[in-house]
Amino acid sequence: MERPAAVPVSRSPSVPDYNTSTSTLAFDQHFTTTAKGILLQAEIVCGMLVWILVGGTDYYHQPTLCWVMFVSILFWILTVSLFIIYLTGAHNRIPRVPWTMLSLCTNCSATALYLVAAVTDAFSVNLDVRGRHNYNCWAASAFFAFLTTLCYAGSSYLSYRAWKTPEEQ
Repeated sequence: MERPAAVPVSRSPSVPDYNTSTSTLAFDQHFTTTAKGILLQAEIVCGMLVWILVGGTDYYHQPTLCWVMFVSILFWILTVSLFIIYLTGAHNRIPRVPWTMLSLCTNCSATALYLVAAVTDAFSVNLDVRGRHNYNCWAASAFFAFLTTLCYAGSSYLSYRAWKTPEEQ
């Protein structure tokens, strides 16, 4: 019986050797004071108020208010995600993604869909008796939906200007 020759085995460490002294994400302190940052914060706050005000009622009896909930939660999640990406500077670390085009498409679609949601929200106010809890919440959510639509329209304008302006190399 012949034994096979021993092959030297090199073992890698169980934990990869990463440089842990540098941070991969940076916090951009000045982003929150720019027009884009202020509008994103306003979209987050007003959008959150829309879905909280509608969600605190018996909205599921009205299909139009289910649409308002869908639009407000969807774009709230997208806006929070974009805000975190811009705040941490992750958009600079992923240059293959066309961030200006992504922002433009997101903001324009949010403006259009939020306008439809705000109008349907305003029409749904008349479906309840004035002075009741649902009526008051739906009226307030319609106001904030229109305000959120204006914020997204402003962001769309800023995104359009950034998209049309050639980048300086």
